Amino acid sequence: MHDWSDITNLPDDFDQRVRMFPLPELVVFPHAMQPLHIFEPRYCDMLRDALASDHLIAMATVKSGQSIDLKSAKPPVVGPAVEDTLCIGRIVSHTELEGDRHNILLVGMKRATMIDEIDNGRTFRTASVDVMDDYYPPANVALRNELKDDLLRAFASIIPQSANVQKNLHDLMAGQMTLGPITDIISYTMPFEVDEKIQLLAEPDVDKRAALLIQYLRSGKIQLHSVSIEEQQEQKSQSVGSMIRANRSDQFPPPFSMN
Repeated sequence: MHDWSDITNLPDDFDQRVRMFPLPELVVFPHAMQPLHIFEPRYCDMLRDALASDHLIAMATVKSGQSIDLKSAKPPVVGPAVEDTLCIGRIVSHTELEGDRHNILLVGMKRATMIDEIDNGRTFRTASVDVMDDYYPPANVALRNELKDDLLRAFASIIPQSANVQKNLHDLMAGQMTLGPITDIISYTMPFEVDEKIQLLAEPDVDKRAALLIQYLRSGKIQLHSVSIEEQQEQKSQSVGSMIRANRSDQFPPPFSMN
């Protein structure tokens, strides 16, 4: 069993190249868990390649106004333009289904900036990237706990008042999780606009990211309501076999995502 650092650290031989999985309106963050249903031939090819080596896939967000050609699966791959900021993830669970369909669970590891796309002669897209580690400005050490408290208060002010949600928040406030992972988990969970999520993903300075997140939480634009487990299961069953908007719902917690 791997511990969390084993899961979120890149391999020692990581060569700055990533398999790229472009999806519209989905922004994955480090420390977030993203379920995916994979069935298109090009992405099944990508999955097999990842499972045979480092288990890494970089989630890329398709730029607004672009579309994905679901029929073409032959090299050279020509696809929609994607945002420059990606999230490298690791496959931690894989279930193969009938008809060359797959359910996977991807854990976000690192934010990265795309340098260039690479022609790999395969059906899926590949890119070279610069990895961005979280940066904690040394001058702000004394104020960071206060910033964390401000962030959690802003988060608490908009989430549903159900016992389960409030217990999770209490555990988060009382726990030892640092500010960087907290900002990423909240950023992933909240139904912000895609461009706002991209701004949060693109910011390696943890304190600046937290301040920006507080601003979004206090904007008054986010309205949430609780969703039962039964409702989430119904939403998942209705989404199988289609590509849906993954985490842009006003429901909390958000339903699983399919592709």
